[in-house]
Amino acid sequence: MADGPKPPFTDHRVLDLSDQRGLLCGQLLADLGADVVVVEPPGGSPVRRLAPFHQDRPDPNRSLYWWALNRNKRSITLDVAAADGKALLLELIARADFLIESAAPGHMDSLGLGYDELATANPALIYVSISPFGQTGPKAQWASSDLVVLAAGGPLALTGDDDRPPLRVAVPQAYLHAAADGALGAMVAHFHRVRSGRGQHVDVSAQESVTIATQSGALAALFNAAPFRRHRGGLRLGILENQIIWPARDGHVTLAVAFGANAGPFMVKVRQFLYEQSRLADADPELRSLSPLLADGRWPEEARERIIAAIGRFTQRHTKAELMALAQRHGLLIGSLETIPDVFTSPQLAARGYWQMVEHPELGRAFAYPGPFARFAATPLRYVRRPPMVGEHNREIYLGELGLSEARMRQLQDSGVI
Repeated sequence: MADGPKPPFTDHRVLDLSDQRGLLCGQLLADLGADVVVVEPPGGSPVRRLAPFHQDRPDPNRSLYWWALNRNKRSITLDVAAADGKALLLELIARADFLIESAAPGHMDSLGLGYDELATANPALIYVSISPFGQTGPKAQWASSDLVVLAAGGPLALTGDDDRPPLRVAVPQAYLHAAADGALGAMVAHFHRVRSGRGQHVDVSAQESVTIATQSGALAALFNAAPFRRHRGGLRLGILENQIIWPARDGHVTLAVAFGANAGPFMVKVRQFLYEQSRLADADPELRSLSPLLADGRWPEEARERIIAAIGRFTQRHTKAELMALAQRHGLLIGSLETIPDVFTSPQLAARGYWQMVEHPELGRAFAYPGPFARFAATPLRYVRRPPMVGEHNREIYLGELGLSEARMRQLQDSGVI
């Protein structure tokens, strides 16, 4: 590890038995300095078979999906369902501070590796379970996918156009929310352990995690308020249509068309700008009379429609960069919808040194990884390991830490335990 102050969780051991539903949890703890050992089945985690692959060559050590969720970790292979595998895992658990799992509720109990059993062996263990609906309740045993969880938690109802069924988010999100909540829960439990000396079970429901992503929409039903509804390029609240996404000449931008006492003054500024641009036929001269109506919320339907039409004509004439320059000059609330290449070349991220180069010696080069999730002035996060190859640290842990003999390790390999 590079010289400098240690990250917060250095000297803590995490056993990560999760799949794609929970791997981010272990990565966040690893970024904080914990020694995270991902425990994979012999042959490697199923996550390693998920595309895309580096240079489009399917290989368990080239999965970019795996790379994205496993930096700063070590890897061992172990069949925890086998008697010898369970015995080895229990030895590791006796030395561990955290365990992360994302199996179906009850599965770990069926293996004799549930929280109650392991807490007896290691009372200080913090045991994080990440599942679709939590460990209890009528849906605890339901099968799920990212799409199912988003549907059950509410965000899916807000995604897409209002004249057709909802659309799934292209990049899986539900379990990333849950895994991040799992890491937060693990840290809270850790600080409790510092005072009490005892660990606890952290039960994370992905459904509950993604419900927060509906923001205040989750509260509407509690107060009999008008619920959020899908609207093309935005949201509809009651009779109000709040368009957010607008076409630019080379992509899209955000500009929230919101009315009422709070948002009215902003719309007055937009109206004034469009009126001043009328020489470009971007606005209707009648917009001049709309300022009082927009400022205090007394706006007729036709006024809103004229504003929306004028904004649409205006944004389509300009590139994203041109619109951002105009927004800065005139104080307009416009934001560019960046593509992934846009993000990678962002001057803002470059100025903050966000992208971190991680060496992959086996491939003979380094790759840019997304940077730390937070910046700590006294204990900065560092990337000290690339994502591990399948069972890369078997010898290091089984021989070096657990003291197995070469003969015993070969025997376990031959029998398919490791």
